[in-house]
Amino acid sequence: MLTPRTLTDLAIAAAATAATASVLTYAAYSAQSQLFGPTIIAGNDPSEVALTYDDGPNDTATLALLEVLAKHNACATFFMIGRFVRQHPAIVRQVHAAGHLIGNHTETHPWLTMLSSTQIHKELHDCSHILEDTIGAPVHYVRFPHGARRPATLRIARELNLTPVQWNTMGNDWQLPTPEGIIARLNHGLNRARRANKGANILLHDGHDQHMSANRTPTVQATDQLLTRFTREGRHAVTVDAWG
Repeated sequence: MLTPRTLTDLAIAAAATAATASVLTYAAYSAQSQLFGPTIIAGNDPSEVALTYDDGPNDTATLALLEVLAKHNACATFFMIGRFVRQHPAIVRQVHAAGHLIGNHTETHPWLTMLSSTQIHKELHDCSHILEDTIGAPVHYVRFPHGARRPATLRIARELNLTPVQWNTMGNDWQLPTPEGIIARLNHGLNRARRANKGANILLHDGHDQHMSANRTPTVQATDQLLTRFTREGRHAVTVDAWG
């Protein structure tokens, strides 16, 4: 028979287990958590903005983005998926030739928290290998798909000389909203970063993690509008290597 004391002890143990699970979930999936190890979020200059694009290269959007960025004389960071790099190496070389920073976004875009250490190593290694072979230059930065990581993920990234990069401003552009909808969503993070005297590390997408030829026209248009606005506000675009 369970005594009141036993029931109390069980309740305390259950609460402790739930609290631990909550902390671990935050550490693994919160974009700005540093509990499992350091990741780049943003610098301390609120005038600096990093435009970052995940899931490319994409044959219907990446080159259009290059045109918009060139129009504004702006630089950006592209985190690319290895299997798409193999499909369109010429696009990757154009991104690199235009002076933008290219980073690792794994070979196939899995949830790395669900993989073994061997599988994580292969995902990161294979992507870096094809990127470096394509552009003829080393790759030093990685963004984990969904921002998901665990201690082994960070350890393996360090072993491969990759610095993890997260974000503090997100446009939810994978939901295919309007350009105005993307910017409205970004405003929350932009304002929060400025209040904290931090730079803004903006997460957008020039591709789709599951297939090529994704429609990212709203993202391209939002980028054009944002860069016009940033000039007016005294903000300037940087690549994430400016922060570490």
